[in-house]
Amino acid sequence: MRLTLWTGLVVLLIDQASKLVVVRWLGLMDRQAIDVLPPFLTFRMAWNRGVNFGLLAGHDPRPWLIAVAVVISALVLAWVWRSPPGRWAAISAGLLVGGAAGNVLDRLIYGAVADFLNMSCCGLDNPYAFNLADVAVFLGALGLILFTGDKKPATRGGRNKTP
Repeated sequence: MRLTLWTGLVVLLIDQASKLVVVRWLGLMDRQAIDVLPPFLTFRMAWNRGVNFGLLAGHDPRPWLIAVAVVISALVLAWVWRSPPGRWAAISAGLLVGGAAGNVLDRLIYGAVADFLNMSCCGLDNPYAFNLADVAVFLGALGLILFTGDKKPATRGGRNKTP
């Protein structure tokens, strides 16, 4: 549990620090775009008031989105506490919880999630932006899929022994 909590805290701090540096100190809110490694990486300001890719942006889904993030995070933390997973699953859970907390904090402070990372390649112009919390949530969910589950050794014939 401790590894999950520390991972989540580190992710939250890195996410919020990145937003502070890029959005505030580099003035992305005023400049709207900063070429970093064009066309591969551009900082492009986007306030996401909806869900992924701005879906539901015409409504005010904040209370629901905050509630869903808190409930999912609480369920993940309860699962880690009840049946501690292996090291990589615990880190994955921390990535997911820390990323969710970063986006929830944005919604509480700004009323929207601050997205600023924009990546394009090979002649394709990607209009969407994301942030480090989004990356952490994605990697955490992927890690939970890869590093959890019933891993009983198979016997001959491909069947597991049952007691």
